[in-house]
Order: sequence, then C-alpha cells, then structure tokens
Amino acid sequence: MNQTLTALAAALPLASGWSIHTLWMRRRIDAARRDPLTGLWTRDAFTERAERHLKFRPSAVYLIDLNGFKQVNDTYGHDAGDAVIRATGERLRDSALGNSAVAGRLGGDEFAVIASVYSRVHLSRTLHALTEALEQPVTFGGFALEVTASIGAVLGDAGRDAADLSELLRLADEQMYRAKRIGAPWLTALSLEKEYTTVNGRRAGRRGTTSGTGLAA
Repeated sequence: MNQTLTALAAALPLASGWSIHTLWMRRRIDAARRDPLTGLWTRDAFTERAERHLKFRPSAVYLIDLNGFKQVNDTYGHDAGDAVIRATGERLRDSALGNSAVAGRLGGDEFAVIASVYSRVHLSRTLHALTEALEQPVTFGGFALEVTASIGAVLGDAGRDAADLSELLRLADEQMYRAKRIGAPWLTALSLEKEYTTVNGRRAGRRGTTSGTGLAA
C-alpha cells in the first residue's frame, strides 16, 4: 500500500505538468487560428466551425464588406483603418446574433458570420440589429470615422437543403455584391439558385476574377 501511495504521489506532479502543457498548447493553437487584429477566426478556422454549426441547426450565413474603407485608409492612414477593422470585429462578437454565432475575418475588410436563424422574420430582425451595430461611427484621433457595410445573407438548413457552406457563402456573396451596387444595407437570397456566373470558383466581378464588371466587393 505504501509503495502504491508513493508511486501515486510521484506521478501527480508529472500528470499535472502534462495537463498544463496540453492546455498551453491548445491555447497556442487556438491563438494561431485567430486574426490578430480582431480576435475573430481566420478563414480556415471559421470554415471548420461554420460547417459544424450548419450540420445541426437552421442557420443564416452573412457575408459583410465595409464601404468607404479605402477612403478611411487614404485619408486618415492605416492606423485608422486598423481601428475600423478592430471595431468591426468587436461589434460582430457583441452583435445580437446569439452566443452560438461563429464570426470570421476572411481578409481585408471582409467578414463572414453563421448564426442560428429560424425564419425570414428572424433573419430580418438580425440584419437590422447587425447593420445598426456595424454602422456606428468609429472614434480615432479625435475624428468620428463614418463607415457603412454591405451585407449579403442566405438561409440554410442542412436537414432540408442540399447546399453546403461554400455554396451558401457564394450566394451570400452575390447578395452582398448586389447590395453594394444599389446602395442597400443588405439583401437576402430568396432561393438557393445562383444569379451570377462563376470564374475559378468565385463570383464573376469578384477580386481575383477576370470577367464580369470588375467591381471590387
């Protein structure tokens, strides 16, 4: 018995050390998968979590692009642009989309969110709340920086629809593009049918494509 207790006593610090090391490693990995400016998930990490989210509940996918961001950078400098991006990340985390929402920064001034939404009425309410949160001025260097957002949204239900996350993001991207063109704060897809042609897997007219209007979204 004494030998057993002695062995256990010797093993406890080692087990504790491994637990702390494992926790530390997990935190390092988690931090590496977050955007350093906003704390939101990076593209790959967002995709991984959003795909899991979509499997288990009816969801809305939102694609968000800031309007006037280049002008902020050009007029006030990149530090001001960083302040706008940082504020956008905070607002997405604190928005009325619910605790289960997954938000990511896809790059530049483009963001994506997936959140539980159960009807078009519910979707409309969340879009109102999201737009109101995102379009608050950002204070920087004594200036109130005015930035608006174009949002595209689409409802998806893995139990009912065949569309996967990439298709839903593609459809949300179409609606964001249309909203930006007509100056609307948001637009939602009424069906899962694509409206625009695709070039190299992306909407024609998207950055990185060589056909379409060439309008940067």
